[in-house]
Parts: sequence; structure tokens; C-alpha cells
Amino acid sequence: MSQQHSRPEFLPPSTPATGSATVTVFASPTSWIESDAVAQCHQVAALDGMRHVAAMPDLHPGKGAPIGAAMASTILYPFLVGSDIGCGIAVFPVKLKRAVPEKLAARFPDLDRALDPERDADDPAWAVVTDGIPAGHVEGLGTVGRGNHFVELARIGTVFEPGHASRLGLAAGDLVLVVHSGSRGLGERILREHTAVHGGGPSPDPGAYLAMHDEAVRWGSLNRRLLAARVAHALGTEPTEPILDQCHNLVELRDGIYLHRKGAAPGDGRDVLIAGTRGTPSYLVAAHAGPDAGHSVAHGAGRKMSRADALRRGRAKHTVEELRRTPMGSLVVCGDRQLLFEEAPTAYKRIEQVITDLVDHDLATPVATTIPLVTYKTPDLGSAPRRDHRDQRRKRGRP
Repeated sequence: MSQQHSRPEFLPPSTPATGSATVTVFASPTSWIESDAVAQCHQVAALDGMRHVAAMPDLHPGKGAPIGAAMASTILYPFLVGSDIGCGIAVFPVKLKRAVPEKLAARFPDLDRALDPERDADDPAWAVVTDGIPAGHVEGLGTVGRGNHFVELARIGTVFEPGHASRLGLAAGDLVLVVHSGSRGLGERILREHTAVHGGGPSPDPGAYLAMHDEAVRWGSLNRRLLAARVAHALGTEPTEPILDQCHNLVELRDGIYLHRKGAAPGDGRDVLIAGTRGTPSYLVAAHAGPDAGHSVAHGAGRKMSRADALRRGRAKHTVEELRRTPMGSLVVCGDRQLLFEEAPTAYKRIEQVITDLVDHDLATPVATTIPLVTYKTPDLGSAPRRDHRDQRRKRGRP
């Protein structure tokens, strides 16, 4: 049994950490919270300058720092934000006459193929770029990335708060595009340049780091708009403005304190889409989290298994075709078989329990669910011209 499956641990609402900082876990005693992830929270709480660590119910271990946590400190630590600065989830309304998953899945564009400003100058998706490209970073523009990133066509399911949903222009049955992606190499470069000199230590020049960080946050938001526009045009409809776009990997300065978020969405009066899995609903919530929660809420269901465990267990329990069509009837577009198993719904915690924990701790109010119809992860290499993918690898210099 791997460390990812060590017995879940629940801490009381406010637990002293090694130093003067506290750790708060916003989860019920029955929720799956890995002891390894809690241990990481305490390691972070022991850092110089740390004031408080707020762990969300989707908490799970990460590389060097927990994922699903908001961490407040008088000192800025770039590694607490991680390499995918600017990663977030945006929701775009979309109008289609008929939403037949099988037909629409075949029309999704190749979102591994980056938009090139010269080669693809006539692509209509460029219309969403109105203020230039942040940091001049053109590599990976319009691509979704790997891991848990996705673009999903979904419909609005249960509406819990009709008045709030109406203010967002939503009603049951409406279609939306949900886009989860980040800074596609820009954030990684920023963190790599820091760690090459300072390792996991603090930033010696917070102002300089924040300037680069803010560019990556803007880049991630622009890329989500580009992705939505590419898909909208491919599906035969016009792109729209997002009704919400919340970044969950970032740091912000609040009252002289650096609030680092790694896999935690801003929850101070924001609307947030908390992602489920490919085979479960996601939840649009009105977040109202206070300082004890780091003004944050969960960003998704949170992993329950490591990728290695998910791959091993998934291959023993599922076929590829079972994972490409979910029990909800939705389709998953993914030509990477290993990624299909790594991202199987069983690799994640129950999204319903995550939402219940947020509600029980008075951090969020559910507004509506989104039900997946087509979830795009990678292009289906079996149906795409192989020449395009060879060209793509040559242009980007990586597989």
C-alpha cells in the first residue's frame, strides 16, 4: 500500500504547528484526508514567517507543498505557488442547436497544436487577444496541457439558487464550456529560475517575482479564453465572455501578508467552479470564505490516488473504452491511454463530500451543477492525421 493510501487523518479546527503558525483542515471526520498531506501542511507551517495554513477538503500531497491549501506568511515563498502559476478554471456560456456528444466530440480541434502568430494569423480565435500576449510568451498558446487540465462541454444540471444562476445568465439545460489550464511553461520557467539560485527558499526580491508572477496569471487567463474560442469556432458557434475565471495557483498580498494558494480558489465573495471528475458533476458555488480559511475554497475533487496507483489499479479494473464513455453518458476525448487511467474518476475523492464539507464549514453555497457531455484531454491520435502531430512536435521541440 502506497503512502498516498495511508490512513486518513482529521485535525481539530485549529491545530498549533511546529512554530507559531496554525493549521486548519476544513473537512469532516469522515472525509478522506491523507496523513501525508497533513504532514506537508505542518512542514509548511514551520517555515519562517508563516502565520496560518488553511487546508481545503480536496487536500492531497504535492511536490514539496500540499495541493488544496492557502498559506499565509510574512515571507514570499515561490515554491508554495508551484510551477503552474496562473492555473485556473473559467466558464463560458455557449449556444448550440443540438448537443449530441458523439458528433461534437469529433469536432473538437487539436488543442495540443499551439497557435502560431504567423502560421495561424488568420485563425478567428485571435480576436480574443486585445491587449497583447503577456510576457511575449507565445509558446503553447491555445493548448490545454496534460495532467488534470481539460476543456469540457457541459450542461447546467441541478440549479440550487435560481436567483444567483439567473444573475449569471444561467438556467437548467444551458450549455457551457469549462476550461481548466494554466501558464503552459511560463510559470515553470519563473519557478525554475528562482530555484536554480535559491532552491525552496524565499524570494529575495518579492516585487520582481510578483511582476513575473502577475504576467503568468494574465497569460493563463488569456489562454483559457483562446482555448474556449478555438473550441467554440470548431463547434460552429461564437465565442463568449467568461461568466467566471478564477485562478487557483497564485500569491496575493493582503494586509501586508503573502497569501499563497496552491490548488485553492479565491473564495472571498467570488463565484467558483469546483471541478468534479470526468464521470461526475462539477459544482458552481458562491464562495464566502473568511480569513480562517485563507479567503479560499477547494478547486476540485482532489486526488485520492497517486498517478502510479491510479494507473496500476485502473488497468486492473477498467478498459480504455470504459473510461472513454462515462456512466453519465459523456465522452472523454483522450488519445493518451496512460493519462486516461491516471485521470479515471476513481482516482479522485467524491466531489459531493468536498462540497458538503465546504457548506458545513460555511465557506460556500452551491448554485448549480454542470454535467459533462464531452471532456477533452488530448487529441485522439487514432482519428487525427499523423503528419500534423509530427509537424507539431518539430515546431514545439517536445512530444
